[in-house]
Amino acid sequence: MRPIRLDHRKFHCSKLPFLSGRWKFQQSTYPVGWITGNPGDAPGAPGGPGRLVAECGRLIDAGRLRLPAPPAPAPRLRNADPTFPNPNPKPSKTPKTRKPFPHRLYLPPTQACPCLTVSVIIVNYNVRFFLEQCLHSLRAAARGLEVEAIVVDNNSTDGSPEYLKARFPELIYHVNTQNVGFAKACNQGLALASGEYILFLNPDTLLAEDTLHVCLDFFRRHPKAGGLGIRMIDGTGAFLRESKRSFPGPMTALYKLFGLSLLFPRSRSFGRYHLGHLSEHANWEVDVLAGAFMLIPRKVLDEVGSFDETFFMYGEDVDLSYRIQAAGYQNWYVAESSIIHFKGESTKRGSLNYVRLFYSAMNIFVRKHYGGTQARLFRASIHAAIGVRAALAAAAKFIRWIGLPIIDGILLLLSFWLVKELWTHYVRTDIVLPEALIRFSLPAYALAYIVTAYYAGLYDKIYRRGNLLRAAAFASLVLLAGYALLPEKLRFSRAILLFGALLSFVAIGTVRRILLSAGVLQRPAESADKPFVLVAAAPGEYGAVTTLLERHKRHQNIIGRVGGAPGEPGSVAGLAEVGSAVRALGAEELIFCAGSLSYKEIIAHTARLRSSVRLRYHAAGSDSVVGSDSKDSSGEALSIHEPLRLALPGPRRSKRLLDVALSAAFLLTLPLHLLAVRRPGSFAVRCAQVLLGRRTWVGYCLPPSGGLPPLRPGVLCPNGPGRALLPGLPAESLRQIDRWYARDFDAGQDLRIILKNYRWLGL
Repeated sequence: MRPIRLDHRKFHCSKLPFLSGRWKFQQSTYPVGWITGNPGDAPGAPGGPGRLVAECGRLIDAGRLRLPAPPAPAPRLRNADPTFPNPNPKPSKTPKTRKPFPHRLYLPPTQACPCLTVSVIIVNYNVRFFLEQCLHSLRAAARGLEVEAIVVDNNSTDGSPEYLKARFPELIYHVNTQNVGFAKACNQGLALASGEYILFLNPDTLLAEDTLHVCLDFFRRHPKAGGLGIRMIDGTGAFLRESKRSFPGPMTALYKLFGLSLLFPRSRSFGRYHLGHLSEHANWEVDVLAGAFMLIPRKVLDEVGSFDETFFMYGEDVDLSYRIQAAGYQNWYVAESSIIHFKGESTKRGSLNYVRLFYSAMNIFVRKHYGGTQARLFRASIHAAIGVRAALAAAAKFIRWIGLPIIDGILLLLSFWLVKELWTHYVRTDIVLPEALIRFSLPAYALAYIVTAYYAGLYDKIYRRGNLLRAAAFASLVLLAGYALLPEKLRFSRAILLFGALLSFVAIGTVRRILLSAGVLQRPAESADKPFVLVAAAPGEYGAVTTLLERHKRHQNIIGRVGGAPGEPGSVAGLAEVGSAVRALGAEELIFCAGSLSYKEIIAHTARLRSSVRLRYHAAGSDSVVGSDSKDSSGEALSIHEPLRLALPGPRRSKRLLDVALSAAFLLTLPLHLLAVRRPGSFAVRCAQVLLGRRTWVGYCLPPSGGLPPLRPGVLCPNGPGRALLPGLPAESLRQIDRWYARDFDAGQDLRIILKNYRWLGL
């Protein structure tokens, strides 16, 4: 006979049907107690459900268990199904003032009983696949513990709530209608939490099986510990220095600003902010806990308060760590277990927005906790850092988005001019080119080259040499074709165009290499877009990963399976030999499958294989593979869902090019369309809107949701004239049409839709 805990996490009316019409159990901070008996026993069995009902009656008669009368009107009842998501009723600050739901067993707060161990609070914003892998690792880490997970979604646009609720119905969800910031979202999750310990966890993390056990054991051994952080590595296996930090000060800010902390990372003085002189493999008392993993006892939070919502993002962890220390508690860095923190998934580091948010948070922290000369010096150093970092970020952004075409235009003009000078002085000395023609023609050819290169992908976010080669080829063809159509009086030399384009190709390529070396441009992965892949998995998991990669046309590149033990049938190597197998087989990517492999093993091998191969992660039973090759940039996520072509930059450019070309052609021939289209005045307005980028000729039937790429409002829908003229179609069918359109997008199909529904373009 085992005890039954009368709590929504352990006991449900569905296990005792004869109770389902009498009581439901309140979800509160206080469990309702323990009573002996087995839920599966017959009603009349000794110690069974009959005993349970009798004991409940005895407790009610003794005044130890209350059955409150139902208020009017009755609020929403909790479903008896244990898989039903939490409806997130807004609790009050103290359990004593919490209003119980009708017909629920409620234990007075004075009743002593065990409580939930850990409440995990995760704030999500547009990282559903990383969060899926995080939750699978949390399930493994929670074995043997009483753990609840609360996900607060900050108005994600990638369909995160719908995607995750279907896969993790046991979670508690809170969905915001706007991005309220990290601090406020954590406080919203804290209001729903009922654990003895609160873990604030980032969604782009993977926990080992022993992580929570190690941390809770550390708290039992250190009663003065008020907060705890963990050793973190990134997706490449590199140690993350922010795992252990000191409080920011004037000198640490200056050392960081002038780069001394990077030059001397292990110096006690210059590397003090990240405590580089302390070993990453030992436990240390530190000042600051990293917000990616903060485990704090509930009693400490009740004493010092939760996150300060003045901090929108960044700095709130430093502020809370400061208050924990000020209350007389200790903050600890624990190296007995490790987690993976991909970073870059919920943060775009190096951007102007990042600089503004980060240093504004530091400024708030200084005003709040420092005073006198120290505060003035600190603020001065922060303002200097803001100015320098903002200038660098602005320069990098200018070069990436505006400066690159300008630089390329200058290189093109210089190339054409140099070839013209060499050609007329050493090859065709008998010709004289009109100076006015040269001044007009060379800028026009340079502009045509840049526009063609843009649509060929030269200015994509990630630079690839293939894009440069394709852009140079297409641009040269466009220039030569356009030159052939010009009148004779506007031509001067095909050779100057051809050799000028070739010289500019070399010059642009050289400048791109310099900018890559300086870190201004984002460097692509060292391996190809479809690398050779090894999969570390059991046979069943290997088949699931193969199916997933097949959706993305990458299964042909799988070169073998790494088994758990050496000599395992069907494997090319054992897990212990994975490093040798990567080098021997020339693998460029390794996918770890958590299932037969433990997360602890995966994290250990991630650290050993640091930077030698691209690492990806997949949990058995999940529908995605995730990974990140840099802590400063977004990672890669592949899902079982078919990829959407409309999310790629190339198809989006071709769609925009078609919109611009058709709009310009319609406006130039507007009189011809006045009698052919309905509402010709509206048709002219639509042409202008599409040309200016406010609309697109073919758009979605409904506002984009569920992870569809954003799109301007459409004049037409993929199914034709739109919902206004086809009101009978249900919303679900229209959403499916939108998904098919985004998945199979083709500019030729857009053209066919426009021509087929030509007369409706004015509606």
